[in-house]
Amino acid sequence: MKMIFSSIMTLTLAILMVSCGGNTSDGVREAQELSGAGATFPLPFYNVVFEEFSNVNGDVVAYGGIGSGGGVRNLRDKIVDFAGSDAFLTEKDMEDMAPVVHVPTCMGAVVVAYNLDGVKDLKLSGDVIADIFAGNIKMWNDERLAALNPDAKLPNEAIIPVFRSDGSGTTFVFTDYLTKVSPMWKEKFGAGKSVNFPSGQAAKGNPGVAGVISQTKSTIGYVGSEYAFAQKIPYAQIENIRGEFVLPSSASISAAASGAIPNDTRCSITNANAAGAYPISTFTWMIIYKEQNYSNRSKEQSVATLDLLKYILSDEAQNITSEVHYAPLPAKVKELSINNLKTVTFNGVAILQ
Repeated sequence: MKMIFSSIMTLTLAILMVSCGGNTSDGVREAQELSGAGATFPLPFYNVVFEEFSNVNGDVVAYGGIGSGGGVRNLRDKIVDFAGSDAFLTEKDMEDMAPVVHVPTCMGAVVVAYNLDGVKDLKLSGDVIADIFAGNIKMWNDERLAALNPDAKLPNEAIIPVFRSDGSGTTFVFTDYLTKVSPMWKEKFGAGKSVNFPSGQAAKGNPGVAGVISQTKSTIGYVGSEYAFAQKIPYAQIENIRGEFVLPSSASISAAASGAIPNDTRCSITNANAAGAYPISTFTWMIIYKEQNYSNRSKEQSVATLDLLKYILSDEAQNITSEVHYAPLPAKVKELSINNLKTVTFNGVAILQ
């Protein structure tokens, strides 16, 4: 009899939860529809993790991969719940915004992908990459490329660099790396979400760059690693600060984050001085307002936003990262992020108690 009663109660609770709009984490609030926009770099991870979050929590997340710059503009205009960005906001970026919180969601790599017949194991150093994208190295059989790849049959063909046409955190990560390995690049071009590349072909988003490279011979471009994996485009081994030629992997990306991380998690981990580190590694962030009562948002919507971020920081979600060719966050970064989420408020009152 007790077993029958228990089963009836379980079924009744399940029906009540569905009738209240979904299986939310606290079992009280109605399921919410959240919106975000920004980086295409983590989009393959987000596609999976948002669906899993919806299955677990009942909330639905709509995300537009419009580039980090577009996502930050949407957040500044207060028309989204969160922005996705591969570049953390600088103090100058935040001057005309209300206070924000950065929450790393995963780690990944920007790869230097290429399309070159007969060459599958290209090696590149940072200064050579900089000179290719600056237009100083124009041919695939340039002597500096040949010196790095003595066993490769490099063709007498012009190099076609491919870069982002949109404001992009991926561009920021790539150019941030180049400023650290090339004084020339730092002086002439610098780091930014948009950079005036002197020659080559522009494409929108990581999918656009990957598409151009996969379809066009003699091209070389920077792209989020998952897009190179998905389209089976070769990508180079990059020389790190210790002289090791490294491919991106969960281990080599994680090695890049082995140093000190600031409390607000805003930091660059490119060109990290760690054994085995892949030199163009990065965090990617979701950015939210510290005060969540804006643009007529409800408290339930704010709670759902924090539930989403807590889920992404959970072991369940972080275990997904390696399945889609990213790397999980270090424990210290997750701890810092939870502490930062505790500062988020609605009408001045902390949401997480």
